[in-house]
Amino acid sequence: MLEELVARYLVPISVSAGTAVTLLLLRWISLRLLHRYAARTASPIDDIVHDALRRPSVLWCIGIGLHTGLAVSEIPDKYLIYLLRTIRVLVTFSVTLSASTIVGKIVGRSVQRTDMPVPATGLAYGVIKGTVIAIGSLIMLSQMGVAVAPLLTALGVGGLAVALALQDTLANLFAGVHILVDKPVRVGDALRLESGQEGTVVDITWRTTRIRTPQNNLVVIPNSKLSQSVVTNFSLPEARQVLQITVGVDYASDPRRVERVIGETALAAVGELPGLLGDPAPAVRFAPGFGPASLEFTLVVAVAGPADQLGVQSELRTRIVERFRAEGIEFPPVPGAPPRPAAARPS
Repeated sequence: MLEELVARYLVPISVSAGTAVTLLLLRWISLRLLHRYAARTASPIDDIVHDALRRPSVLWCIGIGLHTGLAVSEIPDKYLIYLLRTIRVLVTFSVTLSASTIVGKIVGRSVQRTDMPVPATGLAYGVIKGTVIAIGSLIMLSQMGVAVAPLLTALGVGGLAVALALQDTLANLFAGVHILVDKPVRVGDALRLESGQEGTVVDITWRTTRIRTPQNNLVVIPNSKLSQSVVTNFSLPEARQVLQITVGVDYASDPRRVERVIGETALAAVGELPGLLGDPAPAVRFAPGFGPASLEFTLVVAVAGPADQLGVQSELRTRIVERFRAEGIEFPPVPGAPPRPAAARPS
């Protein structure tokens, strides 16, 4: 009687407890070593792995211990098979969730280090985590005795039908992924579209890219259209831009004097005018040169970014007009206007 009791209950319990305790001891040692290693490294990956495994690994040790104890017990096979299958499914489910968390966070941090916008991080995290969960679900279905091959075939056929029905949506999705990874356009960039619209990118989602115009309107562009369009990105390769301002004067003006006055005006504005850069220094060229009714000069200056263009142009033009009037330099006459009296040169 005692031997039967020992064989039926004590041995399975001892095996289960011994296996679980041994695994818990190995878990404690492994996590201690991983924690010490993580403390010596700057990489966040080992910290992510440590935090993700710390709690669920306890359940894995207990589950494997129960599985081992049940395997050596004398429980009838018709009941034992369901108990073992349940334990395997639960452990697989826990491992799947932990693996999806680890891989998703690692990919998310990797994407953030590449200076991608926030939506890219969420998209990458969701895709990777969903893929791991899908693989784990197939493994659990196989452990429960469900035939996976016919299911995959049905999913393939159904997926093809869904892809045909949602081809525009999928085209925008993959175009959005391409934009986020290749980064021809980023959140915060100033763009000019092929249609002539200009603005700043405020958001890149899985379906559309949204641009805010200077008039504070929102232009919503499908990602597939944006990826196929010719786009001028004023923020690449750098935000600093070269600005050209054309100035026309009367043909009676001295070209060298006009060049000097325009250059002095622009140099004096450096340090006073926000957004106007002194490196490279402003330059004046007698180009395009001979216009229909004026001598035409081009002032070339550098501005800090696209948002500074209008302000710098407006202020420089105002200062040039004031300086020309002070120097007696005439602008070209307006066609059809009566002749102007000769202006007296300053002494």
